[in-house]
Amino acid sequence: MISVDQMALVLNSLPDPTFILTRSGRYVAVFGGRDLRYYHDGSGLVGLNIVDVVDPEKAHWFLEQIELALESGKLLIKEYELSNSDVDGLLEEGPDQPIWFEARIQALDFQVDGEAVVLWVASNISERHDMESKLRVLGDTDQLTRLFNRRKLEHDLSLHHEMFDRYSVPTSILMFDIDNLKNINDSLGHYAGDEIIMAVGNVCRAELRKTDIACRFGGDEFVVALPNIGLQNAVSFAHRLRERINGELSRFSTEEDSSTVSIGVAEMLPEDRSYEDTLKRADGALYQAKRNGKNRVMAG
Repeated sequence: MISVDQMALVLNSLPDPTFILTRSGRYVAVFGGRDLRYYHDGSGLVGLNIVDVVDPEKAHWFLEQIELALESGKLLIKEYELSNSDVDGLLEEGPDQPIWFEARIQALDFQVDGEAVVLWVASNISERHDMESKLRVLGDTDQLTRLFNRRKLEHDLSLHHEMFDRYSVPTSILMFDIDNLKNINDSLGHYAGDEIIMAVGNVCRAELRKTDIACRFGGDEFVVALPNIGLQNAVSFAHRLRERINGELSRFSTEEDSSTVSIGVAEMLPEDRSYEDTLKRADGALYQAKRNGKNRVMAG
């Protein structure tokens, strides 16, 4: 049989921290946290309340999770991040980046000083979280242009249509492709075609706001979503973008064919049942720009 003292030694040797917390957020006991790369001595927390040591917004979140675990009586699993700046009184040394934790929170079947308590096991999942974030970025990115891919665009456009439908937040969509790319591929080779496509991606990253979404839609076709931009301003921006891209692509032009872009523009409308209706109008405007001689902007 393991004695109480031996069990205490086992708990205190855990690399990640484990807490017993009351419903009101008071630290009753602290175990583990022996991985000194990430954690400070937590013994001083006993007797304090979460709101005394953690940023108010984070403290409120912790208290909500404790209440959820107590109400359900079931194991609650949550992920969260915590940095040195979120905790009062920590020394400057320590990890520069926030630590990501997986919390396993379980109501205990006893009380401390008349209060219900939970066991809160905090496992450091920073490496896993970092890897998952990188995989998400790779999964959402077009490898040639480093713009977003079609899957990411469709996900974000759905969210923007929802915001428009609920709160009338405007969003405009630009759809454009590269004029005469097939002819240039035939005369200069497909490597030159890839360089042209990459050049368009570079211009998009340089010219767009952080809130804008630029995507390689497929082949030489691109889509840009402009949140909080109405049609008139979107058309003005499309003209500037066309000129900027054309300037960059002029070095790829041949005697027979010039490398330019044609752009169709559309704004989300109340009658649009989904973002796809807006995208179809932008595509129709692009088709019209092509029919009218290419290298121009048309609104749909």
